[in-house]
Amino acid sequence: MLVRKGIIVSSLKVVVFVAAVVVGLEICGAQNISRASFPKGFVFGTASSAYQVEGAVEEDGRGATIWDTFSHTFGKIADFSNGDVAVDQYHRYLEDIQLMKDLGMDAYRFSIAWSRIFPNGSGEINQAGVDHYNKLIDALLANGIEPYVTLYHYDLPQALQDRYNGWLNRQVIKDFAAYAETCFEKFGDRVKQWATINEPRSVTVLGYDLGVQAPGHCSIFLHLLCSEGNSATEPYIVAHNLLLAHAAAVHIYRTKFQAEQGGKIAIVVESFWYEPLTNSHEDIEAKQRAIDYYLGWFLEPVMTGDYPGSVISGAGDRLPKFSAAESALLKGSYDYLGVNHYTTWYVASDRTNIMDILLHDTLADSGAVTLPYRGLIPIGKRANSIWLYIVPRGMRNLLNYIKDKYGNPLVFITENGMDDPKSDGLHDFQRIKFHHDYLTSLLAAIKEDGCNVKGYFAWSLLDNWEWTVGFSSRFGLYYVDYDDNLKRIPKDSAKWFKNFLAS
Repeated sequence: MLVRKGIIVSSLKVVVFVAAVVVGLEICGAQNISRASFPKGFVFGTASSAYQVEGAVEEDGRGATIWDTFSHTFGKIADFSNGDVAVDQYHRYLEDIQLMKDLGMDAYRFSIAWSRIFPNGSGEINQAGVDHYNKLIDALLANGIEPYVTLYHYDLPQALQDRYNGWLNRQVIKDFAAYAETCFEKFGDRVKQWATINEPRSVTVLGYDLGVQAPGHCSIFLHLLCSEGNSATEPYIVAHNLLLAHAAAVHIYRTKFQAEQGGKIAIVVESFWYEPLTNSHEDIEAKQRAIDYYLGWFLEPVMTGDYPGSVISGAGDRLPKFSAAESALLKGSYDYLGVNHYTTWYVASDRTNIMDILLHDTLADSGAVTLPYRGLIPIGKRANSIWLYIVPRGMRNLLNYIKDKYGNPLVFITENGMDDPKSDGLHDFQRIKFHHDYLTSLLAAIKEDGCNVKGYFAWSLLDNWEWTVGFSSRFGLYYVDYDDNLKRIPKDSAKWFKNFLAS
């Protein structure tokens, strides 16, 4: 009987695997989409961030970050986990690079942990941190994988938070600039693709408005876990300092390093796409305000030197102003744009002003209510994350919006992906369809609409530590077995991507 059960189980596994391959082939064949479908030189890669993958938080002189503090605070992380070990890429980077090479990826986007270079945020350089990233960069290049390096991905050194309240103090602009300059000096002879700040809107709103991410500031009475902050003012101050820190780093790179090193530098913005809930004039206007407060708040200053009109009018005197010199420094402070895009929601006008009554924050200032449902019908199938609805057309719409509004700048999709429904495991049919459909939408934006997009980075190579939901959310092409020495196991989507890139 045991033998029969074993045969049945084995047979089922074979059937499931064959089904996955067939689904992948059918999806790929139906649209005839592969690497060859994209323009010559188009870059494919995977993306990560230091705190989510490295681990080794107390090794080789690394200083603490605000995420170390936040994740070790009771009640902040859904599964009570932290990034102390994460997926241990600090020690296993050579193994992970081989996975990228086996997939056929061209590039790897990762972030440098500021507190590995400057454990106290400034002052003395930690040579062990420099040595680690030198080894990582050299190993990537030796395997034909180009490093795309992000300087800041959420993980402010805790020392700066303690010393002067971090991003709320203008001193952080000088300290970030000094850190950026050090990275350019140490790594710029080999790194040719830089990004300054990742997702400044998330840093701002999630960290200082809603208080659901580090450092957890907010004043919204509905959020019982917030202990400090002012949601009406702090997000605007933080956003302002993030933008000025970005501009300062770009200025240093351009004036001291770019001519000799020959690299490019960017900011990475993120945005949902929005569709009006109805065809009413009010909802159509609300759509524009929602986009302004998500994307334009950070992209418009980089393009024009000032904030969007709706942000200026929504925030009023709570919004800091750029000096003429700051505006000039910001305007054009990019060689390309990184764009992180995952999902699309509906938006309606806040006709009752209920948002302002309840919240009095940046979300209320937009005068827009965003939601993923029209009545009882969702805008698309939901992934595991409560916010991630699968709406591939949003990719094309967002890229066309950037093209039309901002003069078709050079763009890289620096993050796109979905997390598994818990039942999927290794046989992640939905992820195969997700990447296929979003890449098809991206290809239409390039070939049919003329959008200037030159790369696509899947989030992510591995399942990793996903911020406030911890290990309960799996975005990886490779399954990480958290119960078996963090073993990396290819999902069906990894096999699909390998075929896609080899075609």
